[in-house]
Amino acid sequence: MTTPLIGVSKSTIKIKELIMHVANTCLNVLITGETGVGKEVVAQNLYANSSRASKKFITINCAALPETLLESELFGYEKGAFTDAHRNRPGKFQLADKGVLFLDEIGDMPLPLQSKMLHVLQSGEFSPLGSDQEFKSDVWVIAATNQNLEKKITNRTFREDLFYRLNIINIHIPPLRERKEDIPSLIEYFLRSNKLKSPESHSNRPDPQTLAKLCNYPWPGNIRQLQNSIKKQMVFNSWERILEELPREYPETSLNIQEKSQPNEVGPLAADSTKILSQFIDISTSSDIIFKDISLKKIKKLASSRVEKEVIAFILEEVGWNRSLAAKILKISYKALLYKINEFEVQPPMKEKQKNHAY
Repeated sequence: MTTPLIGVSKSTIKIKELIMHVANTCLNVLITGETGVGKEVVAQNLYANSSRASKKFITINCAALPETLLESELFGYEKGAFTDAHRNRPGKFQLADKGVLFLDEIGDMPLPLQSKMLHVLQSGEFSPLGSDQEFKSDVWVIAATNQNLEKKITNRTFREDLFYRLNIINIHIPPLRERKEDIPSLIEYFLRSNKLKSPESHSNRPDPQTLAKLCNYPWPGNIRQLQNSIKKQMVFNSWERILEELPREYPETSLNIQEKSQPNEVGPLAADSTKILSQFIDISTSSDIIFKDISLKKIKKLASSRVEKEVIAFILEEVGWNRSLAAKILKISYKALLYKINEFEVQPPMKEKQKNHAY
């Protein structure tokens, strides 16, 4: 089952849209980004949305094997090709025919093997080790790396022609610290999916203060680190323990929340109840009048409407006022979204008004 691409940030929405555009082109794709950002998840979503989804998706980690073993894994070998070759064995290019071959950590592929890879990408043909016969393979190659390949080209440790052959379509995944809006959605997803796998585990959601700290943390290990932290929380049932251990995993990072929240960051909830109440009723008058105006039901409704309005405005702004996309993200009908926009008098920025888009 394909892992979905989770998140509501601009960059995540852009990647989702790019996947839908690229999936059926079968053009070679290079996915870049730091370790743990979800490069394989993007590759899986490309595959799942393509016409090759009924065929095989085969992964090989180019950093995990020495050159000779990596070559035999990719292209296969004939019986007698080397000492332990007691039978013919097909390689990944043959096994992935008509499907997808995901080359993870392509930046670690040895130079001599890069030449053979270039030949396969250019001609679609390869020869197993120990064979003079060439085989045809119709494989969609998706590669990924956490390295700067342009710098490796300058240092002559990666072939420039192979880079351009792989990088027909580039999908860059920003680190999690640059898309903090995705963190609450990711936490919710991992809690839910882990609970399905281990029903006996604890899946309590973090309180607002804890969530603020989790969103403020830079997550140097990215989504993989976040996922592992949530697994740990579900075992120990303690968000406090997770918060204590995070800086120990990466001592150079911090969980401190700035007093003034930065844009797109989740700040702690206001602790001043007078300040909260003043948002909904006039507290500048005498206490007798205030008590007459206080109705928990009324205030709850006002607070709910205010939050709803701010969420709708935020999502619309994040997706450039694409109402169709906003409705999908909010999981409401397009008609319901238009009603809410009119009800709450949500207005687009002037530049969006001038464009007069019709979605």
